[in-house]
Amino acid sequence: MRYLSTRGQSPLISFADMLLAGLAPDGGLYLPEAWPRFTPDEVAAFKGKPYQDVAEAVMGRLIGDSFSADELKADIASAYASFTDPRIAPLVAIGPDLYLMELFHGPTLAFKDVALQILGRLFARALKRQGGRATVLAATSGDTGSAAIAALGGLENIEVFVLHPKGRVSEVQRRQMTTAPYANVHNIAIEGTFDDAQGIVKALFAETDFAKAVSLTAVNSINFARIAAQAVYYFTAAAELGTAPLFVVPTGNFGDVFAGEAAWRMGAPVDKLWVATNSNDIMARALNEGVYEAGRAQPTLSPSMDIQVASNFERALFEASGRDAAWTREQMATFAADKSLTLSPPILADLRSRYAAMRADDAETLAAIAQVERETGRLIDPHTGVAVAAAFNLKLSKKVPVVVLSTAHPAKFPDAVNQATSRIPEVPPRLKAALEGEENCHVTAAEKGLVRGLIEAIVLRP
Repeated sequence: MRYLSTRGQSPLISFADMLLAGLAPDGGLYLPEAWPRFTPDEVAAFKGKPYQDVAEAVMGRLIGDSFSADELKADIASAYASFTDPRIAPLVAIGPDLYLMELFHGPTLAFKDVALQILGRLFARALKRQGGRATVLAATSGDTGSAAIAALGGLENIEVFVLHPKGRVSEVQRRQMTTAPYANVHNIAIEGTFDDAQGIVKALFAETDFAKAVSLTAVNSINFARIAAQAVYYFTAAAELGTAPLFVVPTGNFGDVFAGEAAWRMGAPVDKLWVATNSNDIMARALNEGVYEAGRAQPTLSPSMDIQVASNFERALFEASGRDAAWTREQMATFAADKSLTLSPPILADLRSRYAAMRADDAETLAAIAQVERETGRLIDPHTGVAVAAAFNLKLSKKVPVVVLSTAHPAKFPDAVNQATSRIPEVPPRLKAALEGEENCHVTAAEKGLVRGLIEAIVLRP
């Protein structure tokens, strides 16, 4: 199994090398050279199997010979040992043919744990085999940072730098990052938006001499290993339901919903992928109006989705173009210059064959949280609320199970939940330490040079 860049100007590499690289040298995103496929019978056989077994099967096809079956099995078992629900991604019915897929049973109570707990272990294994060091650089809109810290904190030969937008994550999300007790973890609060932080990360990767000097890599969703691990729960949901579900996915950087396309390309039955956005609706506008155009990110009750540049959309565009790397490279250059990209009718038609989109503002999000609590007694977080609001408004022409990806525990966003329901979620034991610990964080302007200086001072110190 080899991996290519969406921009076509980087050599093919193995899964292990892709894992350590994160972003391709030409600025593109890695994808498999060819998608492996599961037959309908193989997918049906996943029903009733432990989640870990399905993860071994799905990820094994994507990893190739980079890691042995025994190594993958051991890392998956270790990754999910601390999850509070042994089903890892359980389906919970909240209405007729309407389900929540709970993805928040990991150590940081967010869906990012499902992938990062595996990625961290494989990453450490690959790095040890190579005998080198790595500098992990991640931009987070809220949950990726704490999940990366939980996966990589305390590991040898790794320095972890996490950038988050100052004042634009919840207090719980911030504390989960800034109270981490690991000497190799460095939190940086950017005085700007998530898009500013993400732009700095991409710009630093583009400085090839610097990136090589500090062995720079990434573990956010630009790293395909994240997509590979997240594709698994689309398989398990479809197998459990015995049919092709419609998935509604709260969407910011487009990684979690693209994992659904990855699963579909590998043979998972998927009826449709509905992209649910908050008021930062770049993806809803792109899919509904045909113009992918960035504005300024607006703060909302669902901060992890306050994004105006959805990095993983490049992967979807590459596939929609028939894997035309030259076209993709040209389009990404246009978007980088103009912050706007008009999608041609053939490209838009191909995207719409898999994706649809809907927007929900804060008022609709609160109403959805309140309705779920009123009808089921369950509390959901505001990101899940965005997707549930979209699900409530679906007008379907056929009977199909609808699966809403529930991406975070409500206790991570108590203010929004309380505003909607007049109830404050109970704080799980594993969250209490983060709320009580001492915070440690650098604060800096959203300038690439300042972030680079912080990294160099720590990584290249004598």
